[in-house]
Amino acid sequence: MERVLRLQDVKMRFLDNQVLKRINLDVYRGQIIGYIGPNGAGKSTTLKIILGLLEGYEGTVEVFGKKIEIGNVDYKRKIGYVPENAEVYDMLTASEYLTFVGEMYGMDRKQAENKALALMTELGMESAFYERISSYSKGMRQRVLIVASLLHDPDLIFLDEPLSGLDANSVMIIKDLLAELAARGKTIFYSSHIMDVVEKISNRIVLLVDGEIAADGSFDELKNSSEKGSLEAIFNQLTGFESHQETAENMVNLVMGEEQK
Repeated sequence: MERVLRLQDVKMRFLDNQVLKRINLDVYRGQIIGYIGPNGAGKSTTLKIILGLLEGYEGTVEVFGKKIEIGNVDYKRKIGYVPENAEVYDMLTASEYLTFVGEMYGMDRKQAENKALALMTELGMESAFYERISSYSKGMRQRVLIVASLLHDPDLIFLDEPLSGLDANSVMIIKDLLAELAARGKTIFYSSHIMDVVEKISNRIVLLVDGEIAADGSFDELKNSSEKGSLEAIFNQLTGFESHQETAENMVNLVMGEEQK
């Protein structure tokens, strides 16, 4: 199998906080990696390091066989990224914004515009293509970001909560889209808190806890090792969070003015 990403003994510290303790991870062509973990586990830090957005880490990061710390940014032309919280140029139309993104990746202007329009049409947004993004709903903005991440035909795609704000039909399209992309050799790094989606689309799941990899394998492998029935249950067991039902009951008691048991 062709390796497209390697993290070797990667550590990251912010002042006195050791966010990543030692990450060792090899990712191969055609895999859909479900990268999960509780808040503060280091998921976003890992993504930002790989994307070249964070410096000061220890260890080695290789993308497409080359170390990223030597300053070569050419690898970014083959990467797509949907951040969890993205700033979009509100005063631009989707046409202007996506054409700009395409040109940034080296695409011809007309080619970028035509391809963006075709992709937006598939997502049911043809009529809004020439409208300002400031008039868009959250779900419409998210579809624009997904198109922007795919426009230049990347080989490695990073998705951080990509389904946020999408309606049920769009979610089904994106899930099938990711499966088809992986089947055609694209590699997808998918970070989300929505366990059932991660469980369904990922062929490999990596669980990060306190800056370290606590589990790495297919859902069936994780299920067999933990004897839990769902990814959410496995997640709760491995992160030590087993009190969610009790917490929910206590909150309902407080809301309804009842004494806690």
